[in-house]
Amino acid sequence: MNDRRKPTHPGVLLKEEVLKPLGMTITEAAKDLGVSRKNLSELLNERISLSPDMAVRISKATNTTPESWLGMQAKLDIWESENKEINVIPFPLIQEDYNAIREG
Repeated sequence: MNDRRKPTHPGVLLKEEVLKPLGMTITEAAKDLGVSRKNLSELLNERISLSPDMAVRISKATNTTPESWLGMQAKLDIWESENKEINVIPFPLIQEDYNAIREG
């Protein structure tokens, strides 16, 4: 289990830090981004992950980089994966190499 705080979903950031201050509705923002209202609503309400295509659209609309938006999604995805039970048996050779590196 990971003790770090859950990263913010990029849709929440878009909604709270961009659309609300601009007074934009989901319908207006979807039209400007060239996506369906349904798709944008699902992103803003954390029902879907941010796609590379949407990251490019948002970055062009906000004068930011798609990498910054995808980085937020990646951090959230990794956090979610680290916080669910996954049973893995380490590969023997990799573990031996890792131990050799640790021991110096």
